[in-house]
Parts: sequence; structure tokens; C-alpha cells
Amino acid sequence: MANSNIVDMDPDVARRLFVEGATLVLLDVPQGTELGIDCKSWQVGPRFKGVKMIPPGLHFLHYCSANSTSCGGEIGPKTGHFLTLKPKDILLAKWDPKEEDLDFSVSQDEKEVSRIRANLQDLDPHLGPYPYEVIRKWVSLTDRLSEEVAKNLQPLSGQICAFSDVIPELQLTHTKDRAEQPRNDTACQSMKEGLDKLPRMKPREGTELRFSVIPEKKYPAGATPAQITQCSLDQSYALETVLEKNYKLQPLNLLGEMQFAFVCFLIGNVYEGFEHWKSLLSLLCRSEEAMRKHKELYLGLIAVLYHQLGEIPPDFFVDIVSQSNFLTSTLQDLFQFASGPGVDGTLRKRAEKFKAHLTKKFRWDFDADLDDCAPVVVELPEDVTME
Repeated sequence: MANSNIVDMDPDVARRLFVEGATLVLLDVPQGTELGIDCKSWQVGPRFKGVKMIPPGLHFLHYCSANSTSCGGEIGPKTGHFLTLKPKDILLAKWDPKEEDLDFSVSQDEKEVSRIRANLQDLDPHLGPYPYEVIRKWVSLTDRLSEEVAKNLQPLSGQICAFSDVIPELQLTHTKDRAEQPRNDTACQSMKEGLDKLPRMKPREGTELRFSVIPEKKYPAGATPAQITQCSLDQSYALETVLEKNYKLQPLNLLGEMQFAFVCFLIGNVYEGFEHWKSLLSLLCRSEEAMRKHKELYLGLIAVLYHQLGEIPPDFFVDIVSQSNFLTSTLQDLFQFASGPGVDGTLRKRAEKFKAHLTKKFRWDFDADLDDCAPVVVELPEDVTME
């Protein structure tokens, strides 16, 4: 990990972080391990023992174990931890070679932490500086994500893993139980038959992400056919249900959950995070009545999306089979509702600017026929500007 970003950093900022910054002491991490914090990662060298000058606040530590070059040098699945660091904090972890993971339990040993603090000056040459050049990007991706929300969403284990730790739903401890299960040593006539023969799996307790549950039924119990139709066109009932259950006092924390899911996907390689992000976005964009009621929530949504969409290639959302674009169809609903009656004027103008920005940057056409799901490229006149 290079020290060049200390040179590039404003001297006053560097001095302040040197005194007030937190320190991650990561001992015995094998050389070649891919390790990073927030939006930056690097390969661990032979002298690496941690990261210093970390701005206080919420951060995402992530790493992948690696085989030695003699064994191919393959990189394992990514593991991440959301950490809240205070000024002058020292967080200590040691690499567990058996588990190929960092063990943070040593941070509970006050004597060991005190010893590390007393010897921090000797350790300093082995500590890489926080990659300060990514701090703006990191803050823009997490400005709505509080320590409390992150703690409530992450697994009880504290580990966010790219691949779920799963176990069979049925614990077949007896031979008789196993004999009653479908045989899997014969040829299958279809994909469905093959999948049906596989054991059903579930996440190991304590390892699952604890996202808000979005109701499968978007309408209240006992709803009439007309109400069911209305709730499918305007999903405000389902959105209000999620807010009431999870963020009754602070509805804007739903944007924090959206950022948490996005970071888990973008940096942590957790596909479940992407799927939940899509579900939250779809719910928010298709809730017309809620848009009139929750002005600040939707102003915040546009700001969150502005930064998130800058991190993903525009063709990422295009389905390679159907060629439909999830984002254009979803945001089309957002922009349509934002231009409707009863929507706050500031929100309407912000939505119009965001629509123009996306049209110019990605050349997406949000004014195409609503029944036409195919992404359409629109050419803008040369004199059109975003100012």
C-alpha cells in the first residue's frame, strides 16, 4: 500500500488525521491477500500491518484470501465488515489461517490494545495511510447510512460474505431419513427435475443480511378487486407498510438501507444486495401517493441515485435476453408521477433536472411509449446543456 496519498493530501488534513484519525491494526495478514477499505483495495505486501489516519465515521473493510503464487494465486470470495470508528480509535484483528479470516475478538483484550497503542510509533512504518482520495466518493455513497441502520441490517455475525454460508433445511441425521429423499444418481429429464432433487438450503443462522421485508401482496387484507388493481398501479400502501414497520420515526433511513444494499453489492460483491436495491427502487418509484406525502424522502432518493448511478456502467441494467432496461422502465414511472398533480414544486424541478442529466449522460429516452420496454437511445441537439 503506497504512501503517495499523504503527499497529495492537504497538509492541514494530514496533520489532523495523524492526530485524530483511527487506526486498524491487522496482524499476520498473508502477503497477496486482497484487502481494502471503502472504495479502495490493494494487495497486501510483506510489511503490511494495518491502516492509519482513518477519518472517524462509518467504513467498510473488505478482503479476499489468496493462495500462494506457487498454488495458483487464486483469490477467494470477499468478506466485509461495516465498522464505526471514533477519533483515535484502535481496532485490532489477527488473521486466522485455519478460517482464512480476520479475528476481531482480540480487540476485546484491553491489555493487548493498550500494548499496541503504546507501541504505535514502532508500528507506524508498517501502517498504510487511509486512501483519502476516495473519501468524497465514499461519503456520497453512504451519507444517509447511519451506524444504527448499518448495525441493524448487517448479519448478527458481523460478517458480510459474497457467498452465503448455507446449510440443508432438513438435517438428515438418520439413514432412514436419507433413504426417503429423492435419488440423485439417475439421469434427469428436465432442469426442474434436477433442481427438485437437490437438497433445499437455507442461510446458516446469524449469517443472513437483515433487510426490510417488502410485502409480496401490495394491497391490504380484504381488498376489493378495484383496490388490488389500484395498489398494483400505485404501490404506496406497500411502501407505507415498510416505513411503518422499520422506519416509522425516521422514514429517510430507508435511503440508508438502499445505500447499505448498494455498497454490499458494489464493493462486497453480494448479489443479494443488488436484488434488494432493485426492489427498494422499484417500490419507491411506483408509489405515486407517497411521492406527494414524503417530499424529503424523494428529494433524498434523487440525490442517492445521482451518486449511485455514476458507479455502474449504463449497459449493466440491460437484460441480455429481453433487452429491457430495468432502470429506464422504473425511473420512467418516477418521472411520470413527479410531473403529476399535487407534487411539491421543488421535487418536480429536481426530478426534471435528474431526468435531463440521465438523458444526456446515458442517452436514455424516458419519454418513449410506456408499453415499450426496450431501451431507446436518444440523440440530443448540440446546444442542449444541463445548466
